[in-house]
Amino acid sequence: MGQWVRDMVGLGVFLWLLGYIASILLFFSPYAPIMGWVITPAFIPVTIAITWWWFRRRRLPLSYYIRVGLVWTVIAVVFDYLFIVVLFHATYYAIDVFLYYGLTFLIPVGVGLFIDQSEGKKDTEG
Repeated sequence: MGQWVRDMVGLGVFLWLLGYIASILLFFSPYAPIMGWVITPAFIPVTIAITWWWFRRRRLPLSYYIRVGLVWTVIAVVFDYLFIVVLFHATYYAIDVFLYYGLTFLIPVGVGLFIDQSEGKKDTEG
């Protein structure tokens, strides 16, 4: 399996699954009505950390991180629709969900920019 498949599909599905499991657990709690506002801020640092750890040793062009963000967002939209809206007949789409989709795209792009700038600083310092 190619590295791009692991980066885009493998990691994208893994991160989506983490949030999905958390949402299932929160569904049975008093926080169910606001679970998006609980999960999103809790998982932003987790997603950033995992993404940085995953890509930290590779120098990739920004276009690659943009593609990663696009694929992760498509995975999130499709899987949310299939495994939340269709499976549970849920009314799902609210402002927190759109924020989550935006962050799903922006996190790998931001991490890619950070890694690129960090590597650039190492090149000029070394």
